[in-house]
Amino acid sequence: MNNYNFDILIVGGGHAGCEAAFAASEFDLSVGLVSMPGVPLASAPCNPAVGGVGKGQVVRELDALGGLMPRLTDFSGIQFRILNESKGPAVRSTRVQIDKDKYAEKAYEILSKRDGLTLVGATVLKITKSANGYTVNSKEGKVITSKVLILTAGTFLNGKLHTGSLQVEGGRVDCEKSVGLSELISAKGKIKRFKTGTPPRLLGKTIDFSKMEAQPSDARAICFHFGNKPDFRQQKQLDCYLTRTNSQTLSSIRDNKERSPIFNGQIKGVGPRYCPSIEDKAFRYPDKDSHHVFVEPEGLDIDTFYPNGISTSLPVEVQEEFLRTIPGLEGAEIAIPGYAVEYDVVNTVDLKISLEHKEIEGLFTAGQLNGTSGYEEAAGQGFIAGINAVYLLKGLGTFKLNRNHSYIGVMIEDLVTSERDEPYRLFTARSESRLYNREDNTYYRLAPYRKSLNLNNEIDNFLDNYLVQREILVDLVKNSGFRATSTWKEYFQEKGYGKIQENISLEELIKRSHLDPEKTLFEELTRMGIAFIPQVVSDVANSVKYEGYLERAQNQQEKLSKLTEKKINWKILCENSNISYECRQRILKVQPEDFSQLSRINGIRPATLAYVASNSL
Repeated sequence: MNNYNFDILIVGGGHAGCEAAFAASEFDLSVGLVSMPGVPLASAPCNPAVGGVGKGQVVRELDALGGLMPRLTDFSGIQFRILNESKGPAVRSTRVQIDKDKYAEKAYEILSKRDGLTLVGATVLKITKSANGYTVNSKEGKVITSKVLILTAGTFLNGKLHTGSLQVEGGRVDCEKSVGLSELISAKGKIKRFKTGTPPRLLGKTIDFSKMEAQPSDARAICFHFGNKPDFRQQKQLDCYLTRTNSQTLSSIRDNKERSPIFNGQIKGVGPRYCPSIEDKAFRYPDKDSHHVFVEPEGLDIDTFYPNGISTSLPVEVQEEFLRTIPGLEGAEIAIPGYAVEYDVVNTVDLKISLEHKEIEGLFTAGQLNGTSGYEEAAGQGFIAGINAVYLLKGLGTFKLNRNHSYIGVMIEDLVTSERDEPYRLFTARSESRLYNREDNTYYRLAPYRKSLNLNNEIDNFLDNYLVQREILVDLVKNSGFRATSTWKEYFQEKGYGKIQENISLEELIKRSHLDPEKTLFEELTRMGIAFIPQVVSDVANSVKYEGYLERAQNQQEKLSKLTEKKINWKILCENSNISYECRQRILKVQPEDFSQLSRINGIRPATLAYVASNSL
């Protein structure tokens, strides 16, 4: 079959594309997903891991919204870890090492059986916009038409790989590139070039793990998908390993600076500041020679390891030289050399909050094409683009997540309101409400948004049950307690709860500063013989513990929200002589829809914000 017609077509089968296809196909529309032949769906070309600081929160938000990534991660997870545990629930995050083959295989299994979704293997050569939608022509002679297009091409658009002086066209190793963005579609707005990179893959049989620090899987880490038992592991669990660079390592790298494409002018694209190459580290921190190297398995039946922390584009012989200096890697053999990749990205200020292009009707973009880094950021954007493509066809307005309720909302607003001069990476620090936007209360935070989709699937039934249990537990915590009797005094001393001078509630006990709220509530519920969904217990425990802080923050946020959610007419602002010409130009470029977006535009003056805040514009 060479001719296809869809309501919604997604071009690119990475994490953004798969999430967009999964989300859009929940509705009564025909959806197509085009992916390059030979490239697995939802593949992990860089580190085969999902989650991490800020990113784990995104994966849980996707689960609450009914997304795909959480179930794929749980299925393929070979090591689970809890990050930032000692720093408190606001920044605590889950990270899962995945078997990249099993992850991709499961993605294909689920998507190929999805009602309303058709998978098309094709290499896209040209996209034409017409009054009726889009026509896609492929290298294989396939012609695909659609009303709406979601472009999620990752690093493939005009991609170029660099290893030393060697330059090869491609989106990743052993994969051909796609044509450039400007050739693919009449791009209105600025096209940028970004850069990312990856370390060499090492043969496991040549690594001496005895010289490294083993990092076992954490049985306490909770699965991402609501349908799995919290501690259930579907795959055999493996260790990751920690080693470090040293002065010899960094000397080898510094001695070859002129051979690095990053420093000799060969690479023009801008790389991620928060995920630097080992060359960047060598010259950014000249007084530091010891850097962590996490040696991580790529799968159960794959004998290659990912040395996280030494991304490089140096020549192969230099990579071999500096690897020999790292404990445990003295005899390591390279299966695939490290490389950098340059690629086209869109200017995200040209996008609406829905991720639809402002000047190209019916075109959505998501993922690394939008200048982000990370599988999780890509998946989050894919979901938003998928739902908004549906909303556009159905005339339902815009599906938007408030940044005060979700990290996906933070990311989307950050992207569309300010110029990206480097790949965007999500951190907990980017959220003004990170004490509220925790992992443990994700289902509570995102339930209203999922419910607004008016769907009736397993996740919807789970959320209904979750909210009922949460209400019951909150009432129990506030209205049950302990009397100041000798029996309870003895019990408190035995448990290390502290003194009990007068009757106190369970709520007051949880709030005691020296106690872990989750552990305390779990133990007390066990004593009572009462069981709740584990996530409900964690949610309520931390919500009660930090109730005072959250209430103050919420009161401040409510006052601010009245302003930040204020709708504005950017066209009127652009014609208003009370606003400086410079600010009007910036407003014209971004076209903000509310005060929150306006306030985040780089270079907007306080006087402009004050004027808009005090006037109905």
